[in-house]
Amino acid sequence: MNSSGQPLNGVRVLDLTTFLSGPFCTQILADLGAEVIKVEPPDGDSSRHIPPHFLDGQSLYFLGINRNKQSISIDLKTDRGRQLLLELIAKADIVVENFRPGVARRIGLDIEKITASRPQLIWASISGFGQTGPDNTKPAYDMIVQALSGVMSITGEVGRPAVRLGIPAGDTVAGLYVCIAICAALHRRNLTDRGDIIDVAMLDCQLAMLSYQSTYSLVAGVDPGPQGAMHDSIPTYRSFKARDGRELVVTANTEKMWQGLCRTLNLPELAGDERFATASDRLTNREELWQLLEAAFLEKDAAEHVDNLQRNDVPAALIKRVPEALDDARTASRDMIVAMQSPKGKRIEVVGDPIKFASGQHPEPTYPPALGQDNVSVLSEWLGMPRSVADELLADGVLGVGSA
Repeated sequence: MNSSGQPLNGVRVLDLTTFLSGPFCTQILADLGAEVIKVEPPDGDSSRHIPPHFLDGQSLYFLGINRNKQSISIDLKTDRGRQLLLELIAKADIVVENFRPGVARRIGLDIEKITASRPQLIWASISGFGQTGPDNTKPAYDMIVQALSGVMSITGEVGRPAVRLGIPAGDTVAGLYVCIAICAALHRRNLTDRGDIIDVAMLDCQLAMLSYQSTYSLVAGVDPGPQGAMHDSIPTYRSFKARDGRELVVTANTEKMWQGLCRTLNLPELAGDERFATASDRLTNREELWQLLEAAFLEKDAAEHVDNLQRNDVPAALIKRVPEALDDARTASRDMIVAMQSPKGKRIEVVGDPIKFASGQHPEPTYPPALGQDNVSVLSEWLGMPRSVADELLADGVLGVGSA
């Protein structure tokens, strides 16, 4: 990837992560111009093999979170492999890993010792429950932290079982927080010439994402419960079903928007109804209000309601299926659907980087790497290793057979 001019141009990242939280984080860093080297075991990142969708033998799951990276395959069960990894770490600006706490030390990575010998190094660890605490060695996945954080308890409909979020927020939010921490650590390193060790727990991130719901619970002592497609503070901030069966959302969260909602639905009398005079009144009498609004929304099709509401400055939108949303993104001129071409010439589309800079566009993304495809070039560029030595390491089984 030609990252010249990108914010993280010249920053070297060693990516020791697998599956989703870590690769999602390092893909953001790569999109921002960092040189990201993905270090994989001989059988590759486990996400390369996730069914059911594959292209040229690679899982689409893997292809969606590993663009703009290079891959080197090292057998860390060998002494030479562990030494090789330490040599690469010595050349990196940032190391990102999502080992379970304790695993790094078992494979020969003493983080404190490494960072003490290289005080400029930024080491970022992602785990389920953090590097400290009673549960730090327990395994964690997206659904585990969604469950333990309370997120699942407020997702879904009242009276029905808890529901996992449709997006893997347990993983991706942790990846985002690590990116934020890394960028902050880079800034401080520029000022002090010192790196840091970053500890991000997936569970902590989900707790942080509870936002105002956590404050309601901590201060007001409430158990929020399932939210459905509603808001527990604003009764006119929810979804409605229209005449054609489609659903739309309305977010009338100010007095002006409430007035606009009444006008749009031809219910001007509601604006003067003492039951709904204030935001607090509307919340107290929300069940009565909802009956009136639900009946009004059944009188027209969803798209017509959306047009009418928007004309009256009431925010509203259709609830779209994923293919619809992606089709819209393709025509929105925001570069949110980008194309990549595989080594075999196949063109695929993926969701692009949402970060836009006025200084310029992102370069075209590069296709996610085949396992070990950059063994030789990385060892040459980072360590000055001759091709003949890399070939010996391959023959000895230190490098994975994916070498190119």
